[in-house]
This record gives sequence, C-alpha cells and structure tokens, in this order.
Amino acid sequence: MLYDDIEDPEATSPDELAEEYADELAEIVEAEGVDAVADETGVDRETVEALAEGDAADVHIEDAAAVAALADDAPDSDAIVAEVRDNLLLGMTTAVLDVDTIAVESDVEMDGKQVHQKVEGRSPMTVGEYAAIYHFIASRQR
Repeated sequence: MLYDDIEDPEATSPDELAEEYADELAEIVEAEGVDAVADETGVDRETVEALAEGDAADVHIEDAAAVAALADDAPDSDAIVAEVRDNLLLGMTTAVLDVDTIAVESDVEMDGKQVHQKVEGRSPMTVGEYAAIYHFIASRQR
C-alpha cells in the first residue's frame, strides 16, 4: 500500500508503482462500493469513480489515504499521510538526497521548490507524483 517500503526498486518503475497503488485502491472501492467510499471518506464521487476504474495518478495523496484507510488492518488516513511523508523525508536522509537533485535527476516535472513543498505537505501531491518521487528515492538508497 501507499505507506509500505519499496522492497526492490530495480524490479519496478515509477509507473508500475503508481499502477500498484491504483490497483490496491480500486480493490478497496470495489469491495466497499463507490457510494459507501464517498460517504465514509468525504472524497468526491468523481474521484472515487476514477479510483474504481484504476485511475489514481491524479488523485491527491490525502484522498488516496482516506480510501486506503478503509482496508482491513489499515491505519487511519492521517497516519497514512504521515507515513507517506515520513517515507519520503527519511528516504531522502538515508540516500543523502536534496530536493534539487530529485527535481533534476528523477522523472518528476517540477523544480526543487515544488518537490520541497510536496514532500512537506505544503502543496498537494498526487499519487503519480508520490510514486515517481518515492521510487527515485528508494532507488538511490541501495
């Protein structure tokens, strides 16, 4: 799920990682139902429908976390968002990366300031952006 470590970044790509997240979120929506997910999470119906169709790339992390929190044994959405941000920040520390390096060397189309704002939660981050940034960080930790 969103908050899990990437075990083998060389065995996957950022797009594949984003697809895994989309598949997991789609399974949750399928199990719970679109209406129930929208009601329980407060995520708008259009976003929940996109998740049901496996389209999570443009969904904000907070919305994805709210849906992910519906899974059995999942932490609440605030804990998931905190874990996502911790994964990025701790990964950057372990890999000795700064936001400018991520902006220049990864597949994200943003500058260092934008990466910084997204990692810290001062700017919305999508599932696709998270997958790209997190995969890049994980690939540099080895």
